[in-house]
Amino acid sequence: MKPDSSKLAIFHTFKTRNQELTGEATRQRSIITILATQENPTDKTRTSISQSIADKSGIIWKNLYSGVFRDLDEILIPLKLVEEEGRLPLKRGPKALQEKGIPYYRLTQSGLLVALSIKKIDDKGSLLEQFFSYSNSQEKEFQEIIKKLSKIAPKFTFSLFEKYVRAFCEGKLKDLLPFTFANLKNIPDESLAVQKEILEAFSNMSKVDKDKTIDLVKNLS
Repeated sequence: MKPDSSKLAIFHTFKTRNQELTGEATRQRSIITILATQENPTDKTRTSISQSIADKSGIIWKNLYSGVFRDLDEILIPLKLVEEEGRLPLKRGPKALQEKGIPYYRLTQSGLLVALSIKKIDDKGSLLEQFFSYSNSQEKEFQEIIKKLSKIAPKFTFSLFEKYVRAFCEGKLKDLLPFTFANLKNIPDESLAVQKEILEAFSNMSKVDKDKTIDLVKNLS
């Protein structure tokens, strides 16, 4: 199936190399990562984002600018993952542009949820706090357990975010929000079903069998 160009593409891979992310996927991931990790407004303009990605890729930033512009204005902003945070004044250039200033951006709650699904972002603890700071009553019902799990089982916890966002990208979820037990439960993912089966079985075991199971898992890792 041909990917929908108007949808989030962070999990798109090449047809003949299904483990390799496309240029669009890599670029969108980079934009989200920059907005998730940078605090200075000057680092969050279109130009600065293009220059940052270019520096890491070893290419000319002007060649990236049109792609970054399109990702922001045609995909990330319309999907309400990114929004304009403010404008930086200009001292040079056309008067109209000086008056309007240069926009810089930030992630919305949905954007933070997407950021939590990207493995290369390190400080997910603070992102998780930011994400839940927007929470409504539906989401607060399980934020505490998610926070606890993120500390004792981070790989498992953030794999849930990855599967959740992937389901959205594949059209299996209509909306990213609200992030609830009900929506998480409805993700059609075999590995989640396996994990659920293991947890349910483990919770019903005797202490002796639990210890044996733990030893088995340790020996497998």
